[in-house]
Amino acid sequence: MNKAELVAAMAEKSELSKKDAEKALKAFIEITTDTLKKKGTVQLIGFGTFSAVDKPARTGVNPATGEKIKIKKSVAPKFKAGKALKDAVNKKKK
Repeated sequence: MNKAELVAAMAEKSELSKKDAEKALKAFIEITTDTLKKKGTVQLIGFGTFSAVDKPARTGVNPATGEKIKIKKSVAPKFKAGKALKDAVNKKKK
C-alpha cells in the first residue's frame, strides 16, 4: 500500500474527505518526525511505539574494495509493534 492508497483507505474508514485524511496523515508524520528528532517516543497503546535510538560510531568495510571505513554515529528511527498488533497480524484465518 502506498501513501495515496493509505489516504483513500483512511478517508473511507473514517468517513472523512480524502483531503482531510491526507491532512491528518501528514500531521501524524510531522509530529512523529519532530518528536523523534528530539529523541522522544510516540506510543500508541495496542499498535506500537516509535522511538529514536543512538547508533555509535563504528568501523565498517567497503564490500567492493575491502577497505576499512569509519561510519559516523547517528540516530535511527525504530518501531516496536504492540501486542494487539502482533496478535492481529498472527491471528489464523478460519
